[in-house]
Amino acid sequence: MEGLLDHLLREELTAIAPYAGAVSEFIRVTDRVLPKRVFTRIVPELLHGGRTAAGTPVRPQLLGSDPLVLADNAARLAELQPWGIDLNFGCPAKCVNRHRGGAILLDEPELLHAIVRAVRAAVPASIPVSAKMRLGVEDRSRMLEAAQALAEGGADQLVVHARTKRDGYKPPAHWHEVARVQQAVRVPVVANGEIWTLADALQARRESGVSALMLGRGAVADPHLSRQIAAHDAGRILPPIGWPSLAPSLFSYWRRVRQAVQPKHQAGRIKQWLHYLRRSHPEAEPVYQRLRTLSKPVEFDVALQLLLKESPALV
Repeated sequence: MEGLLDHLLREELTAIAPYAGAVSEFIRVTDRVLPKRVFTRIVPELLHGGRTAAGTPVRPQLLGSDPLVLADNAARLAELQPWGIDLNFGCPAKCVNRHRGGAILLDEPELLHAIVRAVRAAVPASIPVSAKMRLGVEDRSRMLEAAQALAEGGADQLVVHARTKRDGYKPPAHWHEVARVQQAVRVPVVANGEIWTLADALQARRESGVSALMLGRGAVADPHLSRQIAAHDAGRILPPIGWPSLAPSLFSYWRRVRQAVQPKHQAGRIKQWLHYLRRSHPEAEPVYQRLRTLSKPVEFDVALQLLLKESPALV
């Protein structure tokens, strides 16, 4: 989720609710071995035992199409002792696909197999190698062939975003197709895509037949979603967790952004999160609307604090 869920927001979301693990935004690999500082810049958790401050392990993700170069980068990344290494075959972005990265490779099962096999051979057996895929490029005709290529190449786990590249992020997600993938491979499969609520999560499980879920935009829109799922799995009823609980996180995230992001982009980061929060918290709407035209960090800072303090739900 490049441009949205980077290490700054990972810190906030994993502090709010529990996660078994997280995957970084992709690290683009082209024709050379990247210096370690590139890995630690995108995944600074590598400098802290590979975990967020809340203890959630983070798996760096590589994106590219050259098996040997990806393997060499994976070997260097392995020196930083990550929780695992993920390979991106799911990104639908045109600029990425145009340069032979992400979901466009799903039409080349032989290449998928070669990439995973090379990466698996390049890193210690103790470091898991996972792969993220979609249901296909233009259609699902090579879905099972692609999944089998990844699994037989040595992937320890497959995360399946239940849409094709052509589908992009348009609903619905075809969770029932994940069931076909799980039946076709001998490695664990994780379902992903269009999971915004607890009801979505339960439906995704029913249709896919898998219990493990990956949350993306749904976790940004409702930071307590994983907690709701965990409570359900434990047979507990979780009381509603409302908008007031998010005020400290919004302030904390703003402080992180002020320290790490260029001034001209700082306000945009908060507005981006508020944009998603509107989906699960109607109280975010007036805050978003009042802030959407502001861009200067100082005036944005004053307005953000005033708005959150003024909101009756946050008093």
